[in-house]
Amino acid sequence: MSKLLLPVSWLGIVLLLGCGETDSSGHEGSVNVNGVTDTEIVIGAHTDLTGPIAIWGTGIANGARMRFGEANDAGGVHGRQIRYILEDAQYQVPRAVSAANKLINKDKILAMVMAIGTPTNNAVMVQQFRDGVPNLFPVTRARSMVEPFQKLMFSQMGVYYEEMRAAVRYFIEEKGATTPCVIYQDTDYGQEVLDGVEDQAAEMGVTIAARSAHQPTESEFTAAIIRMRDAGCDLVLMGTVHRDTILVLEAARKADWTGVAWVGNEAAYGQVIADQESGSGEGYYAFVPLALRYADEDLSPELREWFDRYQNRYGEYPGLPAMIGYRGADLTVRAFEIAGRELNRDSLVAAIETIDDYRDLFGYELQYGPNDHKGVGSSALSQIQNGRWVTVGKSISY
Repeated sequence: MSKLLLPVSWLGIVLLLGCGETDSSGHEGSVNVNGVTDTEIVIGAHTDLTGPIAIWGTGIANGARMRFGEANDAGGVHGRQIRYILEDAQYQVPRAVSAANKLINKDKILAMVMAIGTPTNNAVMVQQFRDGVPNLFPVTRARSMVEPFQKLMFSQMGVYYEEMRAAVRYFIEEKGATTPCVIYQDTDYGQEVLDGVEDQAAEMGVTIAARSAHQPTESEFTAAIIRMRDAGCDLVLMGTVHRDTILVLEAARKADWTGVAWVGNEAAYGQVIADQESGSGEGYYAFVPLALRYADEDLSPELREWFDRYQNRYGEYPGLPAMIGYRGADLTVRAFEIAGRELNRDSLVAAIETIDDYRDLFGYELQYGPNDHKGVGSSALSQIQNGRWVTVGKSISY
């Protein structure tokens, strides 16, 4: 039995998602080595349901559960029910390693589907690929998800590094910024953002006036704000998530620092930032693979019906994580349908590589091929205006 790094005690939470509230298959049955039986397809992911990025984990889980439940309610895929096992790793590498060990070696999953986090995916992937387990649509935009090319890896969200390079280029060339700074988590994710900013600035002959790194648990950003303000920054690129983004923007507000463009990505893109009572999120930008939609917008009948169903099911309006979770699950179902009754890991990979004309429910297009597993190559630029997210400018390609 293969192992993923050193085993640690498993403290995860298991959710079996699908047609029912727990076991989507409605029955128990032995699972073969590839996660496929005559009646069931077993997939799973390590995620975060109770940790620092639980807003992402729960949203992804809800969106995925909704789509897999629809497939199961319609009779399954080629007669098989989908069972989706989620392990709560709380965005911690040791827990993710332990969770992946369980999913691969005990649950015998067919594929990892929408596993969350850059450091957690990076810690798991090497052994996962040695075990032949595909990593489908991980919830991270790290370069390691697409470079070097890996036959068992498929993305649906683009790449932080390329996106931040595009952000630097756009705000300097199109918005007239002259003095960029960067604030980022001291993690694999934050390093991706920093690398993109530094490489693009160097290519353009622009000096980065200040850099500020912090731990994901950091709560005090006054010193970092003063340092960047005193450096004359008029553009701050951010490698942060919801929590620290809110704290950074609030610290800037308290320091009365204005006249600066704050630019992040979908890791810190949610209504919670726009809803800050102090208004500290006003004007903040984010590059995102999908733009939030609101109930009072002119939505298509299909999209409005989806939003209503989601709200009725979960008692809340769907955010970006739910949209991405639903899309990732829909892509997975599509691949199962294409692969046919003879579903296995090889046929699953081959099936995704044929999806070259996919358009999601939200109006975005993705395409894959035998030598292209990225799925997307552009991002929408969104900004908080009057307490809500508004898509501004054109789609930014990279």
